[in-house]
This record gives sequence, structure tokens and C-alpha cells, in this order.
Amino acid sequence: MSLLVCLASAAWFGSAAHAEVPGDHFDLRFWKLTLPLDDNENGKADEIQTGELQEFVHPDFFYVDEHGWLVFTAPNKAATTATSTNTRSELRQMLRGGNTEIGTHTPRNNFALAAHNRARLFADTGGQLEATLRVLHLPETAKYPDRPSAFSVVVGQIHALKDEKLVRRGSGFGWGNEPLKIFYKKWPDHETGSVFWTYERNLARDDPNRTDIAYPVWGKNWDDPEDPGEDGIALGEPFNYNVNVHGNIMYLTFRTTDPTRTKTFELDLSNNVDAHGNVDDKDNPKGYTGDAHYFKAGVYNQCSVSTEVSIRNPACNGTGDWATDKANGDYASVAFQRIQLTRSVEPGETR
Repeated sequence: MSLLVCLASAAWFGSAAHAEVPGDHFDLRFWKLTLPLDDNENGKADEIQTGELQEFVHPDFFYVDEHGWLVFTAPNKAATTATSTNTRSELRQMLRGGNTEIGTHTPRNNFALAAHNRARLFADTGGQLEATLRVLHLPETAKYPDRPSAFSVVVGQIHALKDEKLVRRGSGFGWGNEPLKIFYKKWPDHETGSVFWTYERNLARDDPNRTDIAYPVWGKNWDDPEDPGEDGIALGEPFNYNVNVHGNIMYLTFRTTDPTRTKTFELDLSNNVDAHGNVDDKDNPKGYTGDAHYFKAGVYNQCSVSTEVSIRNPACNGTGDWATDKANGDYASVAFQRIQLTRSVEPGETR
């Protein structure tokens, strides 16, 4: 189905007089959207730009449900971006808003840490992303179920900008790594799943030490097959995350409807001290100081169908035909009640 057809068929969500779209419920002025489609047949996942997004809807992968929650869905096998084997229906922060005279990869469309030696040139220093969501469905089959990414989805990120100029200069930055990914993972035979976040060491792509360090929030770590039980989060159970990058520090707050379960973390993104306060000798000693950054939110399906040997490739099932894959449960789907971008705030003031 083409994107134009998706727009034309938006009445599926409401009356002919007004087709309800996600933009009726969410402020999408500072985002663009990547979808698990390749309608223009250019070999890459399609994107909906900021100027079109406020009126856009897709009946399978990006729509509002009967309660006004924004549903993102991504099958295991579909179009991907050039740098990933994983599909996504995911928003990418666009600090420029609708001003297309500002390039996507320029400082004025991204944020920096306060320690960046040219921080004044960026759209902002740090920033804040808050979201409330519930995971609706996860893939349940994988050829390699013990690989950590099996049965999981990423629902929020901070991504560093890939910059070949920085790489060629030997600056130690520009690799396009991810200082934050927020995961939900549930093994098929478990009653509940786990929420955890990861920090990726900021190293070259071919460096064997470039790996994700995982920190459990509720439930287990991503490579622990034990049932989290009451410590976990069930499918359909809402939770909230707040990511506040203020100065050089990333402050993370995770909440459920039970205030006694609130969890907080702090990590200085400008050095190689981990979230436990220990120096990580294998990490970039300056962390992500020299990088540009942006937030992402939605569904980044971690159940790749790739069979390559990697913790990132559990070889999940998928045909590439959406009707078949939907019927077989070979997809990830998450509903968001709230997605909000703001400037960073002093610690203790996070909303």
C-alpha cells in the first residue's frame, strides 16, 4: 500500500468529515517518522518528513487506537534503514522543526553535551524526552533465543550522529553509536517481561569492545532467561520513562502506577565512568563529548531475521508479507499515551 493510499484511506479511523490522525493527539512538529515500508522502491525504509507528519496515518504501522494512544508496529521482516537489520516504526527528533533550510545532520538540528567544544553551535545543549507507554505484542519465535536481543523491542533512544568527517579526522567520535536504548523484553513462556536500558561504548564499529552495557530497571537483565515474576512488567501494563540530559549528565527516571517502584539512574556521558560509578577502561575516555545527538521514540523491533553471528541477530521468523506475519505474530507493537520533548531541566525538576 502506498503512502498516498494510506493518507487517502485515513477515514478508517474516523468520519469522512475528519479522519483521525496521530497528529490530533500528539505534537509531532519536531519529529520525522521511519516506517517498515519501501513504497518508493529505493532499497531503504520510507520516511515521513516533519511537514507531512502532523496529518499522516498508516492503518497498520502508525495510528491512534480507540483510546487515543499512538500505536507503532514493525514486523520482523520488512524494509530497514541502511545501517540496521532491524525494522522500525519510529520517530526521530528534528530540532529544526519545519525549517528545511537547516540540514538534518547539521548542529542546528541536533543537541550536544555541555562539554562539546562547539556546543554553542548546536540547536540545544541536552534535552528531555518523556513517554508513557504499554507494550502490546512481541515476537515469540527465534532460531537463536539465547541471543540477548531476542523477544525484545527498543521504545526510546538517544542516538549519536554518524559523521564520517569526524571519523576520518581520528577524533574518536562520529561512529553513530547509541548512548541510550530503553528495552522491553519478554520471553514467550513468562508471565511478565523486563525493562532495562543499555549504554553502548563509544568505539569504532569494528572494535570488539564496542558493546552494550545493560542496566535492569524492572525484572531481569537482557541475557537472563529466569522469569521476572512480580518484579517484571506485563504486556499491556503502562510505564513511564523520563530522559533528561542536563549539562553532561543523563538522568533517567522510570515509573509505573505504583510510586514505590520508581527507579532512577545517572550517567555522565562525557567520560568513561559507568552508571555504578566505576571507570570503564574499555570505553572512550571522553564518552560522547564530541558527538551530536538526537532522541528517538517508537518501535525499534530487535527480532531481526538475520542469521549472522551477533548478539543483535536472533534469526526471528518472518516472511515479509504483512498479512502472513501479523497472523503468525511475527511483529512488535507498542502504544504510547504520551510522547513529549522539552528542554533539559535541573535535576529534581524532571516532569
